[in-house]
Amino acid sequence: MRHEVMIKKEIRIGIIGAGLIGSKRALAAQKLGGSRIVVVADADKKRAEEFSKTFKCEYLLTWEEVVAREDVDVIMVAVPNAFVFPIVMAALKSGKHVLCEKPFGINSKEAHRMLEAGKKYKKLIKVGFNNRFHPGIFRAKQLVDEGAIGKVLFIRSRHGHGGRTGMEKEWRMDKKIAGGGELLDQGPHLADLCRWFGGEYETAYGAVDTKFWKTNVDDNAFAILRSKKVTAAFHVSTTNWGNIFSFEVFGDKGAITIEGLGRRYGEETLRVGVRKEPFNGLETEMNTYPRDVDESWDEEWKNFMSALLKKGKMIGDARDGYEANKIIDALYTSSKTGKAIRLK
Repeated sequence: MRHEVMIKKEIRIGIIGAGLIGSKRALAAQKLGGSRIVVVADADKKRAEEFSKTFKCEYLLTWEEVVAREDVDVIMVAVPNAFVFPIVMAALKSGKHVLCEKPFGINSKEAHRMLEAGKKYKKLIKVGFNNRFHPGIFRAKQLVDEGAIGKVLFIRSRHGHGGRTGMEKEWRMDKKIAGGGELLDQGPHLADLCRWFGGEYETAYGAVDTKFWKTNVDDNAFAILRSKKVTAAFHVSTTNWGNIFSFEVFGDKGAITIEGLGRRYGEETLRVGVRKEPFNGLETEMNTYPRDVDESWDEEWKNFMSALLKKGKMIGDARDGYEANKIIDALYTSSKTGKAIRLK
């Protein structure tokens, strides 16, 4: 019989993966209060020990022990892509709610099974699309929903980084562990944002390449998504030779541009432009956000806590994770066949 977890006053957290992202999630939970990190699991004993000292929690070396615990309400999953599926499925079966980093499994088949398991066991699944919670992006979505730039016509976006020495030897460049390359790494962020701003798409056309790194996965991918109302294009790259984030939404009355994500991606800016009549450029306003502060992790955890406590709606759920993976799968297929793929 599966164990039913009842969320009361304090949310008790078990974390699988004591790396950079697991630490960011733990720090956000610790800062905001209302929750407690009970235990962390990582196969690397030294890393698990350091994590447990930093966040004052127990540590274990196997994830199976964590998901079986009676004193845990939520499992945070921050592991390489190929290991996501069995952990999430076991956590749900054990009666735990889940926060899982993107991608939501290595393909849409895994994502769909996890989505259905969440329904079966009546547990919440939050997929880690923290880009939605960057202040410029979040505000841009509010403005689009308010009609600030009119009807959305098209979206154009880029997300890339410059690489580093030895990158071809990292787990993200190993298909057995990563499941895919740059398209499955940064691609889900842009696929998700294109859906969030532009709605559902009917077809996907992709060109996926390995241009530079000696690896069995892609290092660049180009995508075109189309519906009857909106066309979206994006490029993700590990050969940008410097970090970049750019997301532009064009409507029939104006345009919104977000550049940067802070820190290594540069100062985050939000530019809103309303079209002058008759077609004489844009009247623009620009907001900037602190470069050295990234509160997206805090805001995403706050949103998930609100949903867990039944005080608000979750932003970025299992359905969104599945739909993003479905787009990624279609782009890989399109690149192989040279044809646009219909998104069922």
